[in-house]
Amino acid sequence: MKLSHVDSEGRANMVDVSSKDRVRRTATATGIIRIASETMRLIRENGMKKGDVLVVAEIAGIQAAKRTAELVPLCHNIQLGNVQVRCEVAEDAVCATCTAVCVGQTGVEMEALTGVTVALLTVYDMCKAVDKNMRLGDIRLVEKKKEAVPA
Repeated sequence: MKLSHVDSEGRANMVDVSSKDRVRRTATATGIIRIASETMRLIRENGMKKGDVLVVAEIAGIQAAKRTAELVPLCHNIQLGNVQVRCEVAEDAVCATCTAVCVGQTGVEMEALTGVTVALLTVYDMCKAVDKNMRLGDIRLVEKKKEAVPA
């Protein structure tokens, strides 16, 4: 299998997508952070000193998705049409989902994965004073779509 980010001499390079057609691209990623029951209670009751954990995490995820090309060296700087991040409480975890959309020549998987990861990191940051045993996990791409753009 040939890696797309490596040239014929084995050097890292950015993939040239300039000749590709522009299509509507959507990607969705998910992940979870396992949290102690007392911490979950504080999140549900909006009792964390730093504020509303879920809302701040969602905003952080959106901001991160928009800055993916600054964080991942060979990622293309794309114009996002939409980013949505949702954080929901489960019994012993916060589950995050990020969906990124663009009309462009390359996909938005990295933006969705970055958005969900930073949302979960934000939950960690906001809760670390009361829970030292949180665990991030199962961060993955769950859907990727391409659709023709009407002329």
